Amino acid sequence: MPLDIIVGAQWGDEGKGRMVDLFASGAAVVARWGGGDNAGHTVTVGDTVFKLHLIPSGIIHPHTIGVMGNGMVINPETLLAEMAKLEELGVPVPPERLRISLNAHLITPAHRALDAAQEQQRAGGKIGTTLRGIGPAYVDKAARRGLRVGDMLDEEDLADKVKAHVENTNLQLTALYNAEPLDPDEVAAQFAEYARQLKPYIADTSVYLHQVLADGKRVLGEGAQGTLLDLDHGTYPYVTSSHPIAPAALVGLGLGFNAVGEVVGVTKVFQTRVGEGGFPTEQDGAVAERLRGTGENPWDEFGTTTGRPRRVGWLDLVLLRYAVRVNGLTRLALTKLDILSGLKPLKICVAYEGGGRTHRELPLGLRGLEDFKPVYQELPGWDEDVRAVRTWADLPQAARDYIHLIEEQSRVAVGWVSVGPERDQLVARG
Repeated sequence: MPLDIIVGAQWGDEGKGRMVDLFASGAAVVARWGGGDNAGHTVTVGDTVFKLHLIPSGIIHPHTIGVMGNGMVINPETLLAEMAKLEELGVPVPPERLRISLNAHLITPAHRALDAAQEQQRAGGKIGTTLRGIGPAYVDKAARRGLRVGDMLDEEDLADKVKAHVENTNLQLTALYNAEPLDPDEVAAQFAEYARQLKPYIADTSVYLHQVLADGKRVLGEGAQGTLLDLDHGTYPYVTSSHPIAPAALVGLGLGFNAVGEVVGVTKVFQTRVGEGGFPTEQDGAVAERLRGTGENPWDEFGTTTGRPRRVGWLDLVLLRYAVRVNGLTRLALTKLDILSGLKPLKICVAYEGGGRTHRELPLGLRGLEDFKPVYQELPGWDEDVRAVRTWADLPQAARDYIHLIEEQSRVAVGWVSVGPERDQLVARG
């Protein structure tokens, strides 16, 4: 059986969690390949809302095993708190249900302190990080001075490495940012306790995943964040420090090219973004309030991790075509169709104008999005409440026309359309 991959086709927050939940019902293993607790997936099951930041959200299915891949950066404190919360919600996470790559990197309080100090110094040029220490942890990884999960297997060696790491970071905090230093012994003691609790979960996950696939079982790669936040292929510098695109799943899980099956891109039927950077179709006023919601519901447009209100706008098909290309998407999953009911007319961006020309593809990669104006195609919209719809034929014709336009412009078929936050509020095609 293959490795199927689910990725975000926008700036993250597309609703990947509920699509992972759907695909996980037929998977033996759900594996996450990158990022840290700066990402968040929300899955609603009845009256229970699961908000996960590190553990693959497929773990909610009792038959699945979760894998945290070598490409991740992991804050042990956050991970243990998340495991405890899942237990409280009736989803136990014993070692036989979760495996953590020994090659994944660790996030420490020193990384978080450095992240906050660096963002503060940027002042008006802030990137808009989640202040979770993600960037500094990946910097240490690239500089070959990072702490890895496998270091937790040797308590004495771990203590030495943590102290050296904190002392080195303290030099930066005090000399460059005039920030308070951390106590190396205190941090080392914290990590000794984390190691005692997490040792049973540490494994060579590459070997494990190879064996699962060789046994003919299905593995699902769970993407975090979105294509436009990719370090190389996103809207740099307003990006994350890892690679959320589908090809990175192979590197982040230790698998080869022959493993891949389907690559599903998840996109909302409108556009959202958290943080800074260009956003050609961004809206304000009544349209923005309608798309964003009030924040009273967990599925409104407020960050799962930060709680920040998301910037919102009309769907951008120039960016979606880009996501199709860099991910090699085989099908699309659309989310939040129900939000568009009663919003009339609807607009959808099919091209950009700039430099005296019309552009269907990004003219300068993702540089200078603020320099281009969207070219909209207007659609009439629909009034019907679609939240109870479960078949394609029962969707309003105007809603089907909207989806057909997305398919025509992206040249990728839409396989699923979510019509509400609940697990069963989904229309599957074919």
